[in-house]
Amino acid sequence: MDISTPVTRPPDLYGRPRSDSFMQKLAAFSDNAATRLARRSTPARRPPATETPAIRELVVATRHQEAEDVVSLRLAAPDGGTLPPWQPGAHIELHLPSGRKRQYSLCGDPADRYRYRIAVRRIADGGGGSAEVHDTLGDGMRVAVTGPRNAFPFAAEASILLIAGGIGITPILPMAREAARRGLDWRLVHTGRSRGSMPFAAELAELAAAAPGRVSIRPDDESGVPGAADLLSSIPAAGAVYCCGPTPMIDGVRRAFGDGRASALHFERFAPAPIADGHPFELQLGDTGRVLPVPHDRSALDVLHEALPDLPFSCRQGFCGTCRVQVAQGHVDHRDRRLTATERAEGAMLPCVSRAPEGERLVLEDPAGAARGGHREPLGFLSGL
Repeated sequence: MDISTPVTRPPDLYGRPRSDSFMQKLAAFSDNAATRLARRSTPARRPPATETPAIRELVVATRHQEAEDVVSLRLAAPDGGTLPPWQPGAHIELHLPSGRKRQYSLCGDPADRYRYRIAVRRIADGGGGSAEVHDTLGDGMRVAVTGPRNAFPFAAEASILLIAGGIGITPILPMAREAARRGLDWRLVHTGRSRGSMPFAAELAELAAAAPGRVSIRPDDESGVPGAADLLSSIPAAGAVYCCGPTPMIDGVRRAFGDGRASALHFERFAPAPIADGHPFELQLGDTGRVLPVPHDRSALDVLHEALPDLPFSCRQGFCGTCRVQVAQGHVDHRDRRLTATERAEGAMLPCVSRAPEGERLVLEDPAGAARGGHREPLGFLSGL
């Protein structure tokens, strides 16, 4: 998925607004298991005292046009060697030639240890990452990659409904194949503007032929824009829902979830969730004295990025840590899922989601330094524009 990336960890297994410990533990188990398996395929060595995710260089083995404005890339090791394993729902992070870092869902076959496949939709008014992938990454090009990591783990409940909106099919497709492989009671609904805009049509047709009655393709220009209740209507009894797509679809499914018979809701967003309980506050840029007002309905990152266009960012959802800044003065209302208590106490802040109480001012320590690259390497992965 281009969580255009495509991407949050489910706030709660049952759609509630708090963190779900089961999903966090499942994601951590998935990451740790993948790391252990990867280590078995390489010579044993003692890790450094402070481990950061390994960055490896991969080559674009093939590039394919999957739909209108959607290309897929198959990435391989330059020496043809095996790649670390992954599970449905996982992402990798691309370190693009411009310096941008963007995360995209793996949408190939987890059994293929020699290729990672991602798909990216060009977003004309996005942050430039998707356009760079389309315009610069061709066959034979090399690109640095971190991961994989799983922020949207597939729990493989006995009965499941998979809902994908447009490019949101990317994490969902491997889940459908895994459900079929395990003999689960599953259904898949893929929506989109038109058939021409919906990627992986041929693969979904093959999946539908192999599992009659389980795959529904719903282009808006043929079936109309489906409501959330309509999308949820095909869920197997007491089944779990996995949903990935645009924010309006996610929000609609979350609102309708409590009225249905589903037992659990897992979702991943394309973009940040709307700001809830936001209040206006101010940012002061270091010792310059320059003060930036942050309205109640905008993030600190949005305001900072206007003033410092080179300030790095990626997930915009409080996961990856790319936009990290240091606060010299002021109280931070931390809303991220990345920083430790110690890091917060030492003044770290992720401005993509965190804020300040109403009317307060946060004094930042030289945020322009972060824009020049003077920030710590992020440790998390999510999809981005």
